[in-house]
Amino acid sequence: DNQLTGSIPTQIGLLTNLETLDFTDNQLTRPIPTQIGLLTNLEFLLFRVNQLTGSIPTQIGLLTNLETLDFFNNQLTGPIPTQIGLLTNLELLDFGQCIVRGVQ
Repeated sequence: DNQLTGSIPTQIGLLTNLETLDFTDNQLTRPIPTQIGLLTNLEFLLFRVNQLTGSIPTQIGLLTNLETLDFFNNQLTGPIPTQIGLLTNLELLDFGQCIVRGVQ
């Protein structure tokens, strides 16, 4: 818990060497920026326990090194992008307590 608030800045896409990005237990709001798809070295991406809204960006499918993708307890809505099926290294995928439905 870092007590982060507001939105995730689009400049997050500049941090291309990151392997772990953990936003767990903050008060982040607004949609996940599409620039998240530029972080192709990520192995662990955790948005757990925030207030993120909107749909999951399709660019998540570009993160083919991901082993963990955790959206637990957010306000995400809309369909789950089919691009998540490209994440063949995933070992954990958690949409618990989100309002996502179907696939697109």
